[in-house]
Amino acid sequence: MAKNKVELTGVNTNDIKVLSSSETEILFNTLKDGNELEKKDAKEKLINGNLKLVLSILKKYSNRCDNLDDLFQIGVIGLIKAIDNFNVDLGLKLSTYAIPMISGEIRRYLRDNQMLRVSRSVKDLAYKAIALRDELTNILGYVPSYEIVAEKLGVPIVDVLTSIEAIEDPISIFEPIYNDGGDTIYLYEQLEDKKNESDLETKLALLSSIKQLTSREQNILDKRYIIGKTQMEIASELGISQAQVSRLEKNAIKTLRKTLK
Repeated sequence: MAKNKVELTGVNTNDIKVLSSSETEILFNTLKDGNELEKKDAKEKLINGNLKLVLSILKKYSNRCDNLDDLFQIGVIGLIKAIDNFNVDLGLKLSTYAIPMISGEIRRYLRDNQMLRVSRSVKDLAYKAIALRDELTNILGYVPSYEIVAEKLGVPIVDVLTSIEAIEDPISIFEPIYNDGGDTIYLYEQLEDKKNESDLETKLALLSSIKQLTSREQNILDKRYIIGKTQMEIASELGISQAQVSRLEKNAIKTLRKTLK
């Protein structure tokens, strides 16, 4: 593989064009008001012009899937859904709207198609513990605790419990946990996400902080951390030096850190 070159499903990432804001706006207007042929062409250009956005999100999940080609295709499906449902009148950037949809599509695929991987050593310990417990049950006439099993095996109790837990099938959050003949209570109804409120506060604070940046700083952060461009690529687009891009990026991050403290 050549340096800075990635091949995914026949796509050379070096050749991917990234659309400007004005180009994106024109294509969405065509998608809205053009004839069928023009709409088809505009949609294809919007998809191809945002493939780097899919790739930038894909990096976060690369260690969770053996076949990146499949994951890339799933991400593109999320991008297409975002393009189909995007409303230009809301004043949002396509990337802002598309990122959660692409990530969500990838997460759903991983959740539905990937089993948790358990190492052979962990499996072996779990099977030894289960076999020994059954053996001791026959000898003692009662089911011994895993503390006794761990002592017999000469390993920490935490290792035994962890290995047993690791080989158990995951429980769906839609698993019914109680039914008295009336309404069924499901597991998800008993779960509480205590992070939602703090996460929302953090997001609101971040959005407020970003508004304090200059338009150029916002543009550079967007290209660097959303689209995934290098400083050299951004410098070439903006007609400034790489050192200037680096300085603007550092200043923007410094400003965000100050306002988020």
